[in-house]
Amino acid sequence: MRMRRGLATAAGALLAVAASLLAAPPPAQAETRAGTGFHVGDGRLLDANGDDFVLRGVNHAHAWYPTRTPQALKDVKALGANSVRVVLATGDRWTRTEAADVAAIITECKRDRLICVLEAHDTTGYGEQSGAASLARAVDYWIGIRDVLRGQEKYVVLNLGNEPYGNSGYAAWTSDTQNAVTRMRDAGFDHTLMVDAPNWGQDWSFTMRDNAGKVFAADPDRNTVFSIHMYGVFDTAAEVNDYLNRFISQKLPIVVGEFGNDHSDGNPDEDAVMAAAQRLGVGYLGWSWSGNGGGVEYLDMATGFDASRLTDWGRRVFDGSDGIRQTAREAGVFGSGPDDGSAGGGCAVTYRLSDWGGSFNADVTVRNTAGTAVKGWQLDFAFPGEQKINHVWNARATQQGRQVRATHESWTETIPAGGTVSFGFSASSTAGTNGVPASFTLNGSVCTTS
Repeated sequence: MRMRRGLATAAGALLAVAASLLAAPPPAQAETRAGTGFHVGDGRLLDANGDDFVLRGVNHAHAWYPTRTPQALKDVKALGANSVRVVLATGDRWTRTEAADVAAIITECKRDRLICVLEAHDTTGYGEQSGAASLARAVDYWIGIRDVLRGQEKYVVLNLGNEPYGNSGYAAWTSDTQNAVTRMRDAGFDHTLMVDAPNWGQDWSFTMRDNAGKVFAADPDRNTVFSIHMYGVFDTAAEVNDYLNRFISQKLPIVVGEFGNDHSDGNPDEDAVMAAAQRLGVGYLGWSWSGNGGGVEYLDMATGFDASRLTDWGRRVFDGSDGIRQTAREAGVFGSGPDDGSAGGGCAVTYRLSDWGGSFNADVTVRNTAGTAVKGWQLDFAFPGEQKINHVWNARATQQGRQVRATHESWTETIPAGGTVSFGFSASSTAGTNGVPASFTLNGSVCTTS
């Protein structure tokens, strides 16, 4: 995604014509070299445990908003995401994201139990957009920060370059992508590599669709995943399903690396994207958390990076049918906590209800079952009905619809290892009956309940 996108001229007509003229890609080999991190097997993305992993997350524009990143990652995790695609800059068009900054992003992702898809954004629209960097330049960038990426194969996917061709010169996409993948392997990268389609990511020319098998075969590790961006070109369910099914039938791994609910080049069918992704077990990453400009501000999911002010698009992605809360599953590699030494996700919540029908009180106790203290916390949950918080003690709370976020006061900031904090609130209800929330997450980690 760029902040001001060129139009894919006559995209709908080209889709129909090209579909009848271009042959399906050759079958890809299903074998893979098993590694210690993410890898591809039989056309599926598998985690380090060998389990199927389906990306369910959003994009975050770190390159333009680096100070927002720690809180943004915490917020998207608390809303249910299992992954985040993070915009980095190679220094060719935007201020370079240095190695130390990348290392900090990875640490934050692991702390928040998110799989990190790192992408180099300066390649956007190469061949059409003035100043855009080539895929070769993106590989130079990855090699330049290689030391902070080594050993992170269980937690990080490398998206080589965002939308690496516009609507000019895209015939070179196949050879350039093959060369980029080969160079990455020769440089010692064992990560899963993600490659974007040309045509501003939308592949209306079917260049990626019809040459993906060749690119996959050029990877000696057979560990490449393909990413399609679905905006105005994909404005019908038929187009969405046909494109994704072409990859599935060839056992070529595919994800929807970006999509939106509206765009200057047409009205994408976001419902079809999410439904097809869920039905096919295909990952998706919505664009984008916050901070859009250049006329596409409507793609913000959170207003002003405020998780308590989700837009209609944000509520659709997180809380709608086939949305993130409903379908995301945390990566199995976080089962015993992150490897960075930070406090893990061990927690248990007791919720005691005093119910008077039209009003009620709730006493909430949060126990830290992890081995280290938690300093600074937020507890997220959803009311089962139309309840509204009126007053809170020993914590602070914000509410948006049924979603509630409680955060610590200064005197309840720390939960010792094995210890507890408690808070309470009074609330009202128009329904007359009040139930217990189905689940709670502490700093993005799901708690047990009692």
